[in-house]
Amino acid sequence: MSGVSALSTQYSRRRMRCYLLCGLVTVAVVTAMAVDTKVVKIGSGQDVQEQRFSAETYGEKTFPGIKNYVESHAVDAIELANALKANQQEAVQKYATDTTLPVLPVRFSGTVGEGKSGIFTLNIEGLPEGQRVRLQTGPVLTGTELRDVTGKIQFGDFTNQIEYQNAGAAINQELKASLLGKLDRVTLADKNVEGVGVFRLLTPNNWLVTPVSLEVK
Repeated sequence: MSGVSALSTQYSRRRMRCYLLCGLVTVAVVTAMAVDTKVVKIGSGQDVQEQRFSAETYGEKTFPGIKNYVESHAVDAIELANALKANQQEAVQKYATDTTLPVLPVRFSGTVGEGKSGIFTLNIEGLPEGQRVRLQTGPVLTGTELRDVTGKIQFGDFTNQIEYQNAGAAINQELKASLLGKLDRVTLADKNVEGVGVFRLLTPNNWLVTPVSLEVK
């Protein structure tokens, strides 16, 4: 009987060691999972980054900052036109963020002329001879000037070219929702306006301005 008792004791000890080992392994696995797990607060910057790109959310979130940037950096249209005419390279270096395909913020005041497809001529008194300014009011907005004007929104911020293009379209869409969608284009001709906007310098004496703020008088 003593032999059976000793054998039973050994078996019990082995079983206890097995339970203990299994318990230690379980604790180690749980600890490793806890260390490797990143807690992301809902609504935080990390949470936004880990979600799929949403054009609607992006435009709504990004446009106010772009508007503030344009308004704080805008140059009077007459001053800017004269500076570009005198020395385009220096003017671009001074007033534009990107010098390759420069986008310039401008402050303007003038009388709206004829319009077609939402693009109106803008007569600004005091501009150099031959200078033409047009105002883009929608409903169709072309270009990515708003996306590019700050120089802070880069292709590398997005997964691919499609998202990058969608970001520009989303910002334009937010401009329409917050400003241009409320504009009465039918009666806009011959009205005096004041505003701030951006244009890409493709032809120095022909600006197509996209407004971020516009007051019709």
